[in-house]
Amino acid sequence: MSSFLKSCPSVMRAAHCGRLKLRNRQKILRYSSHASAFTASDHEKEIRDSVRGLCSNFPGEYWRDLDKKAKYPYEFVDALQQAGYLSMLIPMEYGGSGSSLLDAAVVLEEVQASGCNGSAAHAQMYTMGTIVRHGSEEQKQLWLPQIAAGLKLQAFGVSEPDNGTDTLRLQTKAVWDEASGNYIVNGQKIWTSRAKQSDLMLLLARTATSQGKHTQKDLSVFLVDMRDEVDRTITIQSIDTMINHNTNHVFIENLKVPLSMRIGDEGEGFKSILTSMNAERILIASECIGDGRYFLDKAVDYAKSRVVFNREIGKNQGIQFPLAKAYASLEAAKLMVTKASHLYDAGLPCGPEANMAKMLAADASWEAANACFQTFGGYSFARDYNIERKFRETRLYQIAPISTNLILSFIAEKVLGLPRSF
Repeated sequence: MSSFLKSCPSVMRAAHCGRLKLRNRQKILRYSSHASAFTASDHEKEIRDSVRGLCSNFPGEYWRDLDKKAKYPYEFVDALQQAGYLSMLIPMEYGGSGSSLLDAAVVLEEVQASGCNGSAAHAQMYTMGTIVRHGSEEQKQLWLPQIAAGLKLQAFGVSEPDNGTDTLRLQTKAVWDEASGNYIVNGQKIWTSRAKQSDLMLLLARTATSQGKHTQKDLSVFLVDMRDEVDRTITIQSIDTMINHNTNHVFIENLKVPLSMRIGDEGEGFKSILTSMNAERILIASECIGDGRYFLDKAVDYAKSRVVFNREIGKNQGIQFPLAKAYASLEAAKLMVTKASHLYDAGLPCGPEANMAKMLAADASWEAANACFQTFGGYSFARDYNIERKFRETRLYQIAPISTNLILSFIAEKVLGLPRSF
C-alpha cells in the first residue's frame, strides 16, 4: 500500500480504492469492446449457420456437374436470392435488408468455405453500390426495389480488350445526341462476367477527351437495361476459360441510353464506380478467406486419417508446417478484411485497405490451396475430391479483379508516396 494511502483516513482510502475499481472496470469494458471486433457475435454465428444450411443442398456433385457442362448455377443463385442474401446491402427503404458489408463478407466467406462458388452471384451484392451511393433518388426508387426483388444486376462493364486495368484509357464512347435525347454508345467490354445472366449492366464509358490526355473527368457511368438490347445493339460472346466462370466479350453498337440512366454527373463515373470496386475487392477477399478455410479443413482431416509407413501423415512436419503457415496467413488476411469492411460501412476512405485485403486474402488462399494439394498428393487431381476444382477457382484471384502487381504499385505510390513506376 502506498504511503499516500497509509496517511489518509479510512474513508479517503475507500474512496480512492473505489475510483481505482471504477477505472479498472472502464478499462475492462473498453478492452472488451475492442475484443468484440475479433470474436464472432451471435448475429454472425446465425448468418454462418444459415448459409451453411443453404449450401448443404448444393454438394460437390452439383458443382462438378456444372463444371463439366460449363453451366450456370441457376438453382444456387435463386436460393441465395430467396434467402435475401443478394439484396442484403440494399437499404431497407428500397426493399433490401440494409445489412453491413461485413455481414455480406461473412455470407460469401461461408459460401466458399462450404465448397460452393459465390462468384456466380457476388456482383449482385456489390455492383448496385454505385446506385445506392451515387444515384439520384428517382433512380433509387425505380431500380433498387426491382433489384431487391430479383432483377439481375450482375454485369460490370469496365475492362476492355486493349486497356486491361488501365481504366482511364478505355475506348467505349457515349456520345450525347441532342436530336434523340440519348447517349449513343459504341465499343467493347471484355471479362464481363454473368452478362448472359443479367438484366442490367453497370457500364463505364468515355464521354469526353481532355486535350489528348486521359483523366477521370473523361468517364461517366450508366445503368444499361439489356433486356431488349441483346442481339440488337448488344452482342454477347462467351469466353471459354479454365474455370466455370460464365464470362464474356460484349460488343456494343449504337446503343441508345437515356439521360435518366446516367448515374451521377457527367465526368464523375470513375469516382462513382470506385464504390462498387472497393466493395468488390473486400467481398472477393472474404471469398478467398472461405476458400482457404475449405482447403485447410480438407487437408487437416485428410492428414489426420491418411496412414503411410504405419503413421498418420499429419505427424510429419513437412505436412504440418505448410498448413500451419497457411492458417496464420489466413487469420492475418481476415483482420484486414474486417478493417476494410468497417471503414466501408462507416463511409470512410478504404481504397488501400480494400486492395490490401484482396491481395493478402488471395495470397493466403493460394498458399492454402498449394498446401492442400501437397497433402492429398495424387488424390488432389481426382475430381471426386473437389480439390482441383477449387484449386482452379481460387487461382483466378491472383489476377482478378485486379492483379497483385497492380495492388503493390498502388500501395507504393498512393500509400508510401513513392514515384509512379509507369
